[in-house]
Amino acid sequence: MYLEAVRDLLRKQKLVEALVKSQTAPHQPLVETVVERQHLSELEAFMAKLAVADIVDILGALTPEEAAMLWPRVPAGRSTDVLWEVSDDLRDRLEELAGPRLAETRVSIFELVDGRVRQSPIKSRKDLEGRKPLWVDLLNASPTQRAYIGEFYRLDLPDPGDQTDLEVSNRFHIDEGGALNLHSNFLLDRGGKSRSVPVAFILKRDILFSLRNEDLPVFRLQRRRAETVPGHASDCFDLLINLYGSDVEYSADSLEDIYKTLSRVGRHVLSETMTDEEAASVLADIAEEEDLNGRIRSNIMDTQRAIVFLMQTRKLSEDHVADAKQVLRNIDSLNSHTAFLFDKINFLMDATIGFININQNRRVTQLTMLSLVFLPINILAGMGGMSEYSMMTAGIPWPVSYAAFALGSGGLGWLTYRFVRRVDLKKSRRAQQK
Repeated sequence: MYLEAVRDLLRKQKLVEALVKSQTAPHQPLVETVVERQHLSELEAFMAKLAVADIVDILGALTPEEAAMLWPRVPAGRSTDVLWEVSDDLRDRLEELAGPRLAETRVSIFELVDGRVRQSPIKSRKDLEGRKPLWVDLLNASPTQRAYIGEFYRLDLPDPGDQTDLEVSNRFHIDEGGALNLHSNFLLDRGGKSRSVPVAFILKRDILFSLRNEDLPVFRLQRRRAETVPGHASDCFDLLINLYGSDVEYSADSLEDIYKTLSRVGRHVLSETMTDEEAASVLADIAEEEDLNGRIRSNIMDTQRAIVFLMQTRKLSEDHVADAKQVLRNIDSLNSHTAFLFDKINFLMDATIGFININQNRRVTQLTMLSLVFLPINILAGMGGMSEYSMMTAGIPWPVSYAAFALGSGGLGWLTYRFVRRVDLKKSRRAQQK
C-alpha cells in the first residue's frame, strides 16, 4: 500500500514538472518553484509518517531512478537507520547521494591481526558476523544501530548523552550480566573553547564497547597508535587503560598551553603601565585559562576514579595493574601542576585588578586636583556676585573690572596648583628616601 502511494506521488511530481516546463508564462521560474515545493512538501510529509522498515521496503522495490528521487525526502533523523537495513548495492548508491549528511556517524570494530589492531567500518548487520573484535567503537550511533549491536552481543548499549547527570556511584558499576560499565568525561579543547564530552564504556566477553556523540582527539590518537605500533594492545583492558592514559597526555598538553598563555599574560601584567582596555583583555584571558584548568582537574579526577574502579574489580592482570598505576602517577603529577596554575592565576588576577585600582586612583587624584584649583576661584566668584562688591566697582567700567577679576582668579588658581604639586613632590621624595 505504501509502495503504490509513493510511486503515485513520484509520478505526479514528474507529470506536473513536465507540464509546467512545457508551458510559457511571464513568471515561469516562479511557477515552477512553487509547484515543485508543493509536491516535495507532500512527499516529505508522507515519508515522515512511515517507519524505518517501511522506508527500507519501499526503497528496495523502487527503480534506481525512483530511489534517487525519493532518498532526499527521507527524514534526516532516519537516514542512518535506513542505511543500516538496506542491501549493500542500494546503500552504496544512497551514500553517494547522502553526502555530508552521514559523515559524522561511524561504527567501527577493531580486531587483533598479527599483533596489530586493525580497524574495520561497520555499515550493515552482516559486517558483524564472524568477527572477533577487541573494541567496538560507536560514534553518533543511532538508536537502531545501538539496539542491533546490543542485541547481537547480548547487552544494552545506552546513549552517552542521556547519562550526563548520573551520580558517581552509578557511573562505575558491574551489572547483573557481569559487564563492567564506566561513564567518563573526556576533555575536548578546540578553538580556545574547552568542554567535557561524556563517553560510555562497557566491557563484556573480552570486548570493549565505547559510545560517544562527538569525535575526540584521544580516540583518534588511540586508533593511530593501535594500528601502527605492534603490541600496543593485546586485549580490551589494554585498550581502555591506554585510552585513559591518552586522555591524561592530552590534558598535559592543554596544561602546557595554559603555561604559555599565562607567561604571555604575566609579562604584560608585570609591565609598568596597563590601560583599562588592556586589563579587561587580560582578565578575559585569565578567566578562560582558569576555566580550562578547572575542567582539566575535574576530568583527571574522573579518570582517577575510573582507574581505581578497574583495579578494585580484580579483573586486571599484573601488567594491567602496572600500567594503571603508571596512569595514576601521571595524574598525581598533573594535580600538582593544576594547583600551581591556580595559584598563578590568582596572582595574575590580583595584579591586574591592582592596575585597575591604580588607574582609578589616578582619576580620583586628577579630579581632586581640579577641585582644589577651582575652590578659591569659586569663593571669589561668590564674592563677586555680592552687592557689596558691585558697590566697590561702581566707578570702574565693567570690562575692566571683569577682566581684572578673571586674571586674578586665573592667577590664584595657578598658584594653588603649583602649591599642591610642590606638596606632592615633597611627599614622593620622602617616600623614596625611606
